[in-house]
Amino acid sequence: MDFFGYPLWVVALVCVGVFCASFMDAIGGGGGIISLPSYLLAGVPMHFALGTNKLSSCIGTVASTVRYVKNGCADWVLGIPSIALALVGAHFGTRLQLMIDERYLKVVLLIVLPVIAAILLKKKDLPETRKSMNEWARRAIIWGFSLVVGAYDGFYGPGTGTFLLLAFCYIGKIDVRTASGNVKLVNLASNVGALATSLSAGKVLVPLGLISAVFATAGQYLGAGLALKNGSKIVRPVILVVLTLLAGKVLLELFGIA
Repeated sequence: MDFFGYPLWVVALVCVGVFCASFMDAIGGGGGIISLPSYLLAGVPMHFALGTNKLSSCIGTVASTVRYVKNGCADWVLGIPSIALALVGAHFGTRLQLMIDERYLKVVLLIVLPVIAAILLKKKDLPETRKSMNEWARRAIIWGFSLVVGAYDGFYGPGTGTFLLLAFCYIGKIDVRTASGNVKLVNLASNVGALATSLSAGKVLVPLGLISAVFATAGQYLGAGLALKNGSKIVRPVILVVLTLLAGKVLLELFGIA
């Protein structure tokens, strides 16, 4: 049975993965560690998986961003320049990604995902209060990470929210709720920048991306609500299962077995 031109099992696999990823991403970032592998496990080619993932992520992130902003969890002095810098970074990061052979991206995947998983599994409690520091130094840190991590998001993506959250809290020294709101502003901007570049290159499966975006929106909205109430993060074994399956699939493909 097909659904909008895609086998039903492909759509189901992607939608379940995107929902879980978005739920986790809204709370502590790192959603790409599940959503991107979900597209790949469904057989979507790497560049199309990256582009289509940006479409569903972009639409879904709007839900959590609005919820954080409505609850006053955003510092606009830090946020507005961060948005502009993330857009620029994501555009050039995506252009670089489109010039690299799919095989090399799979090698990067094998290296990057376990590192991100380790960071997620070992992440300590984040600060509840804003720490004192020179405000211009804080701005330089937040804006600099917005540009650099925005470029990473355009180039690859998994772990973007987590990298930003850790940097904003531990280096920029802002509280976790404000950091979460600003992370969403930056992540939404980098998603938009990367998506626009991928669309112009024809590397987005629009129908599949729009279908999965419905589940991304639901996951982001529910996850943001749980985070605002100090809820727990997504179950960690899910990350390890997805990583193991993806690593096996990519290794088989790299060695020409599958």
